Amino acid sequence: MISIQNLTLQFGKRVLFEDVSLKFTNGNCYGLIGPNGAGKSTLLKVLAGEVEQTAGNVVVPKGLRISVLKQDHFEYSDYPALETVLMGHERLHRVSMEKDALYSKPEFDEADGMRVAELEADFAEMNGWGAEAQAAELLCCLGIPTPRHGTLVKDLDDGDKVRVLLAQAVFGDPDILLLDEPTNHLDVDSILWLEEFLAEFRNTVIVVSHDRHFLNKVCTHTADIDFGTIALHTGNYDFWFQASELALKHQRAKQAKDEEKAKELKAFIARFSANASKSRQATSRKKMLGKLTTDNFRPSSRKYPHVTFDPEPLRAKAVVRLENITHSIAGETLLRDFSLTVARGEKIVIVSRNSVATSTLLEIMAGAVEPDEGSVEWGQTVRKSFLPKDASELFSQETNLIDWLREYSVEKDENFVRGFLGRMLFTGDETKKPVNVLSGGEKVRCMISRMMLEDPHCMVLDGPTNHLDLETITSLNKALVRHDGTLIFSSHDQEFARSIAGRVLEITPTGAVVDHHVDYDEFLRRRAAALDASTADSDESDGSDESDDADPFENELIESVG
Repeated sequence: MISIQNLTLQFGKRVLFEDVSLKFTNGNCYGLIGPNGAGKSTLLKVLAGEVEQTAGNVVVPKGLRISVLKQDHFEYSDYPALETVLMGHERLHRVSMEKDALYSKPEFDEADGMRVAELEADFAEMNGWGAEAQAAELLCCLGIPTPRHGTLVKDLDDGDKVRVLLAQAVFGDPDILLLDEPTNHLDVDSILWLEEFLAEFRNTVIVVSHDRHFLNKVCTHTADIDFGTIALHTGNYDFWFQASELALKHQRAKQAKDEEKAKELKAFIARFSANASKSRQATSRKKMLGKLTTDNFRPSSRKYPHVTFDPEPLRAKAVVRLENITHSIAGETLLRDFSLTVARGEKIVIVSRNSVATSTLLEIMAGAVEPDEGSVEWGQTVRKSFLPKDASELFSQETNLIDWLREYSVEKDENFVRGFLGRMLFTGDETKKPVNVLSGGEKVRCMISRMMLEDPHCMVLDGPTNHLDLETITSLNKALVRHDGTLIFSSHDQEFARSIAGRVLEITPTGAVVDHHVDYDEFLRRRAAALDASTADSDESDGSDESDDADPFENELIESVG
């Protein structure tokens, strides 16, 4: 259990939340939500002891261990993957290192022997003898096979670095687990494993995530940072969302009723306050007016953008054709002899364990990268738009938002351009901000403004939900569900993918592309079944490590191709 008492967090004049008291109890998973800038990640750092609160206390019972998902991928660059995981249990790792150092001394005296005896007792109490096996199992479950456990973290790709840090966080059964965006950069199988792990985890979890599907799967409670406070609700994200929408509806209805009543009272007072026979009634109504709460309605700090795509109808049946695409980077084949025809109105999600392969395929489709072999042919009348994973090059100049967006508009009128920025919540002086100082989320919102302006028949989107808050993700999600055009995208947000995609393409480790011909829900169901089957096969195996380098789903993929 972890509790906060009268907690206040303030930076300068800005108060994130004030005088908050809550308890996070054992056996529950708390989803921490709130608009960007509300203080979600900062609160996790306060709970972990990494940031000092302005006032109040964080109380953790003595002896409980807090584990945090680290965000710095370079902190453990020079350590092997397995040792990095073991370092997640700091006390156990410290005891192990001291014990080994004493055993390796050339001269081992009586004092050393007594100290080693103490360390051995602590080591055994923390299940030290099973620690390495548990750490190895976590890495294998997250898709990093045994032969790579000795690889230095700096030599792993970005996705595997994230998996190592996740294994480190959950290693050793921590009493309190703090996870900030744990699904970022994870592939489908790793997310499914994490959902299952947290479902069975019996201690306290507090998680920040923009993945609504993930929050619904793992959370027993929702902690909402809004109105300068933190409100705790029983239930997952969907339950909170429905309840908050209903409460807001009732609140608005009461506001409207109070305003109408106030209007009637003011009219009566204005009419009869000078009338001697009615003066007592007028005075009574003045008191009633004073008790109304029409000025106390407090709107949520959440703001939802207005995202719409409404392209003119497209006559062509085929939007884009890829023929025999092959592409390599630094000697690694990412795509091998791949062909695809995308029909009008299709919505396709591309998934892969290798995010570089996914981005490369989308870049080739969009024309941003030329394939080593093969061709890409777009329909002559098809208007397309591309949102890359990293759009930094498009925001390197010092021009303001209005002038930046005006470059992509046939209509140059400032009010016209402002309208598209306003839909994405850029208003007033914000539109004069230089684009080279925008945050990651602001850049994505600018790109969405550009896409709405272009009104394309086909959108190619590489991780469109990256850096966005839940409100913007929700608005974009709804707009793409309504969109009649063609969509080809990648996303780690399962709710985003499952609500949009009617077809799944998977890039395998060998560079082959499997067309599953099913929607994302069915794809997830099959992957979960394959993961369960793989786990069962592993439990029944004789311990042979001959297939450590094999993809556990290779057989399923081969069958799908066949």
